[in-house]
Amino acid sequence: MLQEDNAQREGKKYGGKVTPLVLVICLVAATGGLIFGYDVGVTAAGATTSNEFVRKFFPSVYIKMKCEMDKEDGYCKFDSQMLTLFTSSIYMAAMVAPFFASSVTMAYGRRTSMILGGLVFFVGSLLGSAAMNIEMLIIGRLLLGVGVGFGNQLRGALNIFFQMAITVGILVSCLVHYSTSNLGGDWGWRLPLGFAAILGIIMALGSLLLPDTPNSILTKGQNGKAKELLQKIRGTEEVDEEFQELFKASEAAKKVENPWKNITERRHRPQLVLCILIPFFQQLTGINVVMFYAPVLFKTLGFGDRAALMSAVLTGIVNVLATLVAILLVDKLGRRFLFFQGAIQMIICQTTVAVMIGLRYGSTGEGFFTKTEANMALFLICAYVAAFAWSWGPLGWLVPSEICPLEIRSVGQAINVSLNMTLTFAINQGFLSMLCYMKFGLFFFFVLFQIMMTIFIYFFVPETKRVSIEDMKRVWKAHWFWQDFVPDY
Repeated sequence: MLQEDNAQREGKKYGGKVTPLVLVICLVAATGGLIFGYDVGVTAAGATTSNEFVRKFFPSVYIKMKCEMDKEDGYCKFDSQMLTLFTSSIYMAAMVAPFFASSVTMAYGRRTSMILGGLVFFVGSLLGSAAMNIEMLIIGRLLLGVGVGFGNQLRGALNIFFQMAITVGILVSCLVHYSTSNLGGDWGWRLPLGFAAILGIIMALGSLLLPDTPNSILTKGQNGKAKELLQKIRGTEEVDEEFQELFKASEAAKKVENPWKNITERRHRPQLVLCILIPFFQQLTGINVVMFYAPVLFKTLGFGDRAALMSAVLTGIVNVLATLVAILLVDKLGRRFLFFQGAIQMIICQTTVAVMIGLRYGSTGEGFFTKTEANMALFLICAYVAAFAWSWGPLGWLVPSEICPLEIRSVGQAINVSLNMTLTFAINQGFLSMLCYMKFGLFFFFVLFQIMMTIFIYFFVPETKRVSIEDMKRVWKAHWFWQDFVPDY
């Protein structure tokens, strides 16, 4: 897959090998995923279940957690808009930042975007770790969101590896929180929040080693320099055919005066719709509810503090291993197969968990799982995470990047990332209130969208396995619905 990098080529096999430069690009891209994933885990997978943290910043929630008289509704223990704002505020900035990052990338290259993202993330991490009040905490989170938005710019065909880095980041955060959960005072939450600063500075410094992409150099008219860089990336001087295709695509992209207007044209309707609906359905699988609030969910179901964190670590391990499965099988089994299989497995697992919770906890949230039932629930949640991690997780980023031609690729990526962050913000901001009012029915709410997204994939998403950007036009023309939107040329 590394051999089919930013050109997304298939069918035409270009010479070359995995060079040191490619490895550097992969490692720097991985840091962007790591900061994203670490932040996903560090906020709710640990901080929001730390008694010291909740008592300091959310005293009303702490009282509800500890007060023995407040047991009229177990589903509402953690219901607090300020608590969810701490978790979701990062995405308020992350849903806007990609549009600015896209402009910076087009003007100055991905290298500059990554450096800025790392530095802002570094500052936000330090501010959050040193927070003395809720205002400092939220401002730090907003800065983290800017860093995440800019850090998403080095995806391209490394999307699936970026997703792998996200899962590793989530696992690392769970392990850090589990390791520090027994520390006294505020150290149990300040150290994990501050640790993110190390990842931010690594991304910024690592980005200094990155060259501009051949595409960005071509847009500046430096053809010779672009070809030399392509040769370094491929590890061979035999790049004439590939370079000519890059050159043609670059020239076509230069003729596009307004890519934001261009992507709304009828001929790009398939790309626009998929760049909107794929991230829409990806988030409405409910995955972030599980990954963000796993310890909260496990505590609500009766797990102890350490057991809840340990369960979160287990789901993190499953997440990493299942994403590795996707990397190994995505080009063998195809995108559509993994989309379908993952969705069906998620539907089964989430429906079963909802039924189990409904039978044991009813509409009041009062009840308990036996040890066998608790283990069964944990197994089903892990199976659900695995299904997402080898299907909608990586493919939700990969497929939109595969279908957009160069002249709208940056804009398509910005739409995908921004919408993803917007929905992540909305779902995470509303989750605890939805859990309070919808009870176990919340899980059926997500199952409904999983059924809808499966139907959407069946009718509207063609197979993009081993299809080059150049050949995508033929795929659209062969599709029963999209053929009427794509011109014959």
